Amino acid sequence: MRVLSRFMAAATDAAQFPVPSLPEIAFLGRSNVGKSSVINSLVGTKMARTSSTPGRTRSINFFEIRWPGKPRPELIFADLPGYGYAKISREISREWPKFIEPYLNDRPTLGLCVVLVDANLPPQPSDRQLLDFLGSSDREFLLVATKSDRLSNNQLHNALRTLTQEHPAARLLAFSAKTGAGRDELWKHIRQAAQQMTTPETSSG
Repeated sequence: MRVLSRFMAAATDAAQFPVPSLPEIAFLGRSNVGKSSVINSLVGTKMARTSSTPGRTRSINFFEIRWPGKPRPELIFADLPGYGYAKISREISREWPKFIEPYLNDRPTLGLCVVLVDANLPPQPSDRQLLDFLGSSDREFLLVATKSDRLSNNQLHNALRTLTQEHPAARLLAFSAKTGAGRDELWKHIRQAAQQMTTPETSSG
């Protein structure tokens, strides 16, 4: 399935966020976790720029997502800056209070945070900090283990078990942008989150 996507805005300040309208799905993860590859795999085209230099995304980039044949966009993807890469992490962590924290804390249309972790690495403290932050903000999140194609079935099983032990409250999904493994399941979670945002009970508040 290929969906239609359109770049809307790049925000480095809360004042630059688009007016809240459609349900939003935020993508977060450490630099070099393969965030752009996951987004591009979902939409079936090169929408988010992939870079060999970690930490290239310095703004929150908003994209409208529309199903083919539908007249209007149905949801928005928000691509957030990577974190945890030594050279620029200090720079970005200084920026967090300015626009990333307000987005994660206060955005009324944010339906789901897709938190990407590298299946090939042991659990990282910065991921734990992010998940604790999302938990304290009462945000729905889904933990997605990327680059799962690089591991054998046995290695992947062990990696997922370790992640589950580290983050017992998290829903966990293995994903490979290369093979497409986990893509349909991730779309299912995204669409469910978007539908929950648009039901009358939640949209009236």
